Amino acid sequence: MEKQHGGWVIIMTFCFGFMLVVMPLPKWAVTWRPDWIGMILIYWCIAVPQRVGIASGWLVGIIYDILTDTLLGLHALSFCVLAYIASKLHRRIRIFPWWQQASVVGILVALVHLPEVWILGMLGQPPIGWSFLHPSVTSIVLWRWLFIILRDIRRFYKVN
Repeated sequence: MEKQHGGWVIIMTFCFGFMLVVMPLPKWAVTWRPDWIGMILIYWCIAVPQRVGIASGWLVGIIYDILTDTLLGLHALSFCVLAYIASKLHRRIRIFPWWQQASVVGILVALVHLPEVWILGMLGQPPIGWSFLHPSVTSIVLWRWLFIILRDIRRFYKVN
């Protein structure tokens, strides 16, 4: 059995993602904030699916809920679904060209926000219009660069 390397690298990328999540933005840009944690989770699920999966999605979601002071378990559920789908499709997503990968990421991010919209709507806090899709659009735009950065980090630190 081959020894696994770079677990700390995976953790640090999520920590950096959490910093981007809580970083203050102007009021107009808040709804356009990319789903940093979702994109990082997707990347690690397709790069090393044997190490990052549903349990990682749940843990990251719980931390996300605590950091953003949202209903506990809201993002945990969404990220579990995201990790499951990304892990199941990792072989297909890997061979797509970057623009198709970005499209899949946008769809997955939109799917992740649907349970949030549903639950928040039941709690009397529905989103305004289609604003819940804004993170999908910015995630599509930024996916290529995030993918390149995380791939280079994974190769440099030999994460397997």
